[in-house]
Amino acid sequence: MKWLRKNSLRRTLIIQLLLCQIGVLMLAAVLLIAFLVKAGLGGVVVDPEVAEIAARAIERGADGRLKLVETDELHELRQSVPDIWFVARDEQGNMISHGPVPEPYRMFGMHLDKVAFADIRDAVPPYSLAAVVRRASGPAGEFNILAGGRMFSIAYIVLVLSNLLMIPFVILLVLITVVSIPWIVGRSLSSLSMIVQRAGKIDVDRRGDRLPEAGVPTEVQPLVQAVNGALQRLDEGYERQQRFMLDAAHELRTPIAILQTRLETMPESAFRNRLMVDAGRIAALAEQMLDLQRLDHGRAAFVDVNLVSLCRQVAADLAPLAIADGYELSFEASEDRVIVKGDASALERAVVNLVQNAIEHGGQRGLILVRVCGTGLIEVSDQGTGIPFEERERIFEPFHRLQPRDRGAGLGLNLVREIVGRHGGHVSVSDAPGGGACFSIALRIDPAGSGSGNVVPLRRRPAKAAI
Repeated sequence: MKWLRKNSLRRTLIIQLLLCQIGVLMLAAVLLIAFLVKAGLGGVVVDPEVAEIAARAIERGADGRLKLVETDELHELRQSVPDIWFVARDEQGNMISHGPVPEPYRMFGMHLDKVAFADIRDAVPPYSLAAVVRRASGPAGEFNILAGGRMFSIAYIVLVLSNLLMIPFVILLVLITVVSIPWIVGRSLSSLSMIVQRAGKIDVDRRGDRLPEAGVPTEVQPLVQAVNGALQRLDEGYERQQRFMLDAAHELRTPIAILQTRLETMPESAFRNRLMVDAGRIAALAEQMLDLQRLDHGRAAFVDVNLVSLCRQVAADLAPLAIADGYELSFEASEDRVIVKGDASALERAVVNLVQNAIEHGGQRGLILVRVCGTGLIEVSDQGTGIPFEERERIFEPFHRLQPRDRGAGLGLNLVREIVGRHGGHVSVSDAPGGGACFSIALRIDPAGSGSGNVVPLRRRPAKAAI
């Protein structure tokens, strides 16, 4: 159980409350005994067992008269207390006495039928008048017995009785405490469990969430308020950073467009082409930053999107770029309609980024294949060097690159993961059948809008021309 852990607040409260209760009970017992002693309840009382022993030593003769028999326990009692005495009276009025009965009690035996229980305490040493009256039974029947002899201290009896009463009460209290205190403490701290659950749901995509303060114990409210204040400051800092990136990306678009226009007016040369490619990459980086901001600040309404048409169009648009870099680009589809619910422009950007990534890192050779399956799966594979297994999760992190000198800023794959995640899908990378890397986007399809009565696989493989 969690509350049994060393640093558990419940465990600390339970142990401390239990020790406190036991301590209070012990103190009450000591104070009670001290009060009894101080109140003058000291002295001695006769052991009631003397009456029991006497009753078992009385027998009735053939003539009906009572006689005393020396039993082992009576003999042992007389050995320890030589001045033992008692007076016994049965229901018929027959009486028998033994030992030195004190003078005040010699006539008292005549009235034993009217007294069945009494403890007579003598407060003056040697306590010779201390006596006890009990009703006891033996071989000769029932007797009311007045007896004296073996004595006990009042203080000792009070201590024994108080302990006998205290121990069951303490055990009962401990059991109640062990059961009730965890329940009471757990109920009192239930609001903290709710806070823990709410805190576990706070994420960068759920900004604005705060921990609830209603029902929180007063002692914990400052902590909750401090955490909420920290979350507020983090949200404000995140918004400032996002606004800066958005403004910077917007501001870059104009000088990049001017740069591209001026480069286009330059005389044809290898240097000019190289500059055009570099300017295109800068423009693509700015667009990727804007795409990330658009995803973060707004979500378009999802509509039916035909993945086959979308991917075919992307392949056609990027075919010239792939062919110019030395690739063949092919498109395949198992069906002519694969419908998903989503944002068409965002999904198109995701597929474009995967194809551009294949063009960038495919080694400028071989085939780039874009394939759509009827299960809502989009695959983009190349025949390059592939991606090491240990890097296959990290490549989707922003600004992560396999090698420091790789071209690009490392935002494209992160943008793909963000878009696919917004659509409730999953993106992964594996080894392509012909070598290289195969990126897969898995989306949930709309069964009502997908499929075809007579499906003919579509496949286009350009030689040295655009699709």
